[in-house]
Amino acid sequence: MSTCSLSPLTFFKCLSEDTRLKTLLMLSVKGELCVCDLTDALQLSQPKISRHLADLRKCGLVLDTRKGKWVYYQLHPQLPTWALDVINNTAKSNDEYISEALANLSCADC
Repeated sequence: MSTCSLSPLTFFKCLSEDTRLKTLLMLSVKGELCVCDLTDALQLSQPKISRHLADLRKCGLVLDTRKGKWVYYQLHPQLPTWALDVINNTAKSNDEYISEALANLSCADC
């Protein structure tokens, strides 16, 4: 899906699952994370994290970049301003929702 045609319905459906929402909020705070970071943070299996990331990619909410053997994810840089505002404001106003996941991050540079 092209980010310029991102509808509010599609956006909120993509965010309606806990793992996907926490992933987006963590990416908002950290900028970029790999699947291994997210498995540690969310205490979920790699296949489950990868499936949710694939859903977020299909919605046009995240962009992936391969660096060596790792794939890193970030918020899509062409997200509509309204969608980015929702994600950033939600992350800033709901520290308690992602604080445990952020504390579980084991990556040295995130």
